[in-house]
Amino acid sequence: MPTPIGNLEDITLRALRILKESDLILCEDTRTSGHLLKHFDISRPLQSYHAYNEHKTLENIISKLKSGLQIAQISDAGTPAISDPGFLIVRECIKNNIEVECLPGPTAFVPALVKSGLPSDSFVFEGFIPVKKGRQTLLKKLAQEERTMIFYESPYKLLKTLNDLSEYLGADRQASASREISKKFEETINSTLASLINHFSTKEPKGEFVLVVAGK
Repeated sequence: MPTPIGNLEDITLRALRILKESDLILCEDTRTSGHLLKHFDISRPLQSYHAYNEHKTLENIISKLKSGLQIAQISDAGTPAISDPGFLIVRECIKNNIEVECLPGPTAFVPALVKSGLPSDSFVFEGFIPVKKGRQTLLKKLAQEERTMIFYESPYKLLKTLNDLSEYLGADRQASASREISKKFEETINSTLASLINHFSTKEPKGEFVLVVAGK
């Protein structure tokens, strides 16, 4: 179930109803989700479910679902399974003939893609580029990609990623950097990789970023 990536008004009426009806809510951080639920006056049992415990808690969750419990899964922001835990539960539910319902809702890369002005009829979502293992191999492959490419990146690794993309794809490649989507300091810069590098070399990156890069 998607949750707002910034502006709390982005949550849907359907999402609020299902959260209220759920027997249990799985969330990455119970404190973060607790604030969200408190804002909407929802009080339901919470269970921590994140990248570091999803494998060892999966069997127990499936068992609860088989017993008839209605369980909702949310991430700290956006849609579960999109660069967040969620895939394993869905796969296991399908194996066990447990119905999965996925609500439409907020995800950061869609508004970033639209605001980039780059072709959106065909694109590839790469999420976070590997920090070490597989990074160079992926970048070499992406150098030949003809579709628009979308990446997530933290402010701490933004410049490194921009420099690597510039090296493998070319400094003059058209690109867009969006940060803090739907929040107070939302910003999108449409330029080239070289210009983005220059901009963030003089202005410290802040917030979570979505990078959209033109294809070959």
